[in-house]
Amino acid sequence: MKLSVVVPAYNEERSLSRCIERVLAIADENLELEILIVDDASTDATGAIARGLADQHPQIRVLYHDVNRGKGAALQTGFRQATGDVVAVQDADLEYDPRELRYLLEPFRADMADVVIGSRFLSGGAHRVLYFWHSVGNKLLTLLSNAFTDLNLTDMETCYKLFRLDVLQRIELHEQRFGFEPEIVAHIARMRLRIYEMGISYSGRTYAEGKKIGIKDGFRALYCIFRYNMPHAPLPIQFATYVPIGGVCAAANALCFLALLRVASVPVAAGTAFIAAAALNYWLSTAVLFRRQARWSTWTELAAYAAVVGAVACIDVLSTMALLAAGLAPALAKLLASSAALAFNFAGRRLIVFPEPRPADWASADRLAVLHSDARADAGSLRSTPPVAEPSRSVH
Repeated sequence: MKLSVVVPAYNEERSLSRCIERVLAIADENLELEILIVDDASTDATGAIARGLADQHPQIRVLYHDVNRGKGAALQTGFRQATGDVVAVQDADLEYDPRELRYLLEPFRADMADVVIGSRFLSGGAHRVLYFWHSVGNKLLTLLSNAFTDLNLTDMETCYKLFRLDVLQRIELHEQRFGFEPEIVAHIARMRLRIYEMGISYSGRTYAEGKKIGIKDGFRALYCIFRYNMPHAPLPIQFATYVPIGGVCAAANALCFLALLRVASVPVAAGTAFIAAAALNYWLSTAVLFRRQARWSTWTELAAYAAVVGAVACIDVLSTMALLAAGLAPALAKLLASSAALAFNFAGRRLIVFPEPRPADWASADRLAVLHSDARADAGSLRSTPPVAEPSRSVH
C-alpha cells in the first residue's frame, strides 16, 4: 500500500522536522510513503526546513504558495499532487501523533472503508487537558453537522481524515481555511461511502505555542454546515429552516400590503404584495434552502413555482372559508389555514420546484462513478466564487 501524507504548514519551524521524522518512521516493506509538505507562504524558516528534508528524503515533495491562502487551500494543493492509494491529512504541529496513521490504515487494508476519521472523543489514549469551551464548540459543531448529514460522527473537526485517492479525485473543494472540515464531511456523507471512526490520542497546543484556529473559524464552520448540506438535509431540518423563511415572507406581504393601501385599491395592493412576497420567498428558498435548477431550466422552474404559489393560495382561501363555515373564530381559522398553506408551500417547493434525487444506498468507492455524478453537480451549483486555481511551485 502507498500512503500519501499531506502536511499543510504555516510558520511551523519549531515542529516540522519532528513531525516529518515521525511520519517517515511508519514506513516499512508493506507501506510506501509519499509526503507532500505544503508551505503556505510561511514567514519563518518553515520553507527552508522543508527543502532540507526533501533533499535528504526522496519520498518528500515540497509545494509552495506565493501568498498565505489557508489550511483548506494548502490541502487542495496537496491532494491534487497525491499519488498514493490512500491520502491522509497530517498537521505539522504534532497535536496528532503520526505513529497512529498505521493504526488508521487497518480498515483500508481489510477493504472495509473508503474514509477513516480519527476521533479525539473515542480514544482511551493520552489527551492533553486544555480548553473546555473548545471541546464544547467541537461537540456542538459535530452535533449540528450530524443533524444535517445524518451521520453519527463524534469528531467532525478532527485533523485525521484518511481517504481513498479515488474518493478525493471526485470531490470539488472550495473552502480555503478551516471550513475544509465541515465541507469534506458534507461531501463524503452525500456520496454514501463506507466511513469508519477510530479513537486517537491528542496533544493539543496553546495559542502561545502556535495554535491558529479562532472564533471566526467556528462561525465559518457553522456557515459551511448550512451551505454544503442544506439542499440534501433531512426533511425535518429543511422544514425547520423553511418556517422562518415563510414567516419573513408573510411579514413582508403584510407590510407591503399596508404600504400600498395608501396609494392603491385593496385588490391591487393585495395582489402586488402577494407577488412581491412570492418573489422574496423564491429568492430566499434558492439562496438558503434549496439548490437551484435541480431538474428544470430557469423558465420551467419559474412556471412550476408560479403553479405551486397559485395552488397554495387557493388552499389558503378555501381552507379559511371552510373553517369559518365550521364556526371557528376568524383569527383561529386564518391561523390554521396559514399553517396548512405553509406545509403545502414547503412540500411544493421541495418536491416539485426544487426536486432532489433520492440519496443513494450506502456503497463502496467502487460504485462512485455512478453515485457521485450528483455530488459533482452539487458542487458546481453552489452560488459562490469558485476557488482560485493558483499555481504552486514544487521541489523534489
